[in-house]
Amino acid sequence: MKSRLNGLQSDIMRAFKQLIFFLMAIEISVVSGSAQSSQNKTSKKDKIYERNYTSLSAKVDMERIRKGVYYLSKDPLPRRVLNYSLPGHSMSTLEEADTWLIQQLTSYGYEPETDETKVRAFGRDFSKPLSQQYSKPADDAPWYIARNIIAERRGKKYPDDLIIIIAHKDSQSWIASPGANDDAIGTCGALELAILLRHYKPDHTVRFIFCNEEHTPWTSITAAKNIKAAGLNVLALINVDGIGVKSPQPAGKFINVTRYTTTEGERLADLMTRLNERHGIGLVQSKLRSERPGDDDGSFINAGFPWSVRNCGSIPNGHPYYHTEGDTPETVDYENAALTVKLTLAAIIHLDTFGRP
Repeated sequence: MKSRLNGLQSDIMRAFKQLIFFLMAIEISVVSGSAQSSQNKTSKKDKIYERNYTSLSAKVDMERIRKGVYYLSKDPLPRRVLNYSLPGHSMSTLEEADTWLIQQLTSYGYEPETDETKVRAFGRDFSKPLSQQYSKPADDAPWYIARNIIAERRGKKYPDDLIIIIAHKDSQSWIASPGANDDAIGTCGALELAILLRHYKPDHTVRFIFCNEEHTPWTSITAAKNIKAAGLNVLALINVDGIGVKSPQPAGKFINVTRYTTTEGERLADLMTRLNERHGIGLVQSKLRSERPGDDDGSFINAGFPWSVRNCGSIPNGHPYYHTEGDTPETVDYENAALTVKLTLAAIIHLDTFGRP
């Protein structure tokens, strides 16, 4: 009897061990299958990303960018402000620039919208260095209506999650500067991105905002507040302000600095570095931390959207004609700007394909 009992116990233990091994095999199989499935999905996404980027980046048109900058900062528009109109024209030069941008976006299939902000031109303080002579408007300075121009490719899966490209389209309101590097080049870079992505079908909404920063208050503040009030989420924002703009010393080098303020912004800056290397874009890419939010990306950080950065050629601005009458289209480094457009395009498609880094 005792022998039979021992045998039964042995059989039970053997069966129990076999059950344990069986369950472990199932778990390993499930984990392995899940990992394989995840790897396959990642591989598929990588192929989609590479295909989209390779196809679209090949279409970046430097000559189209150049022609836009000349239009906005030389002929027919010598600058873009609300407090100056060309002789015989009823609209200000900034309103004429708005009209041109809306026509461009419409011709490529967008349905641009606008919003309004009451602004004034900056005053001018001649006691300051030339590039820093903007000052508070006089108490009796007139008010104007400035408009953001907004165009987008609506996301098919996550329409309330926005990937934003922003650029300020106005030139300096306190001095007769053409504003080619600041920021006709960023405006035309953002427009080029809109043109390239006009047939792209994003998962997240890709929104282009053409704002105003050289009048006060900045209209990017209005744009950020409106997005906040609508309950939308900013997956990421990239401010293209002064792309390719640098001092004459690094001649022959193509430079981009991604300026960030938050830890989230630093992750976007690191993504820019990886994408520049991955695609061999050819930029000398770096990142720089700002102690406090600034420029139009800062408007969004202050509104509670920390995934916001700025792409530019140098910080502080190293261009010798920064904020002066000498900021002409002839001084723009179009090849550098076109490479920065390619990098920003890579970031847009990567964010849309894989989400935040």
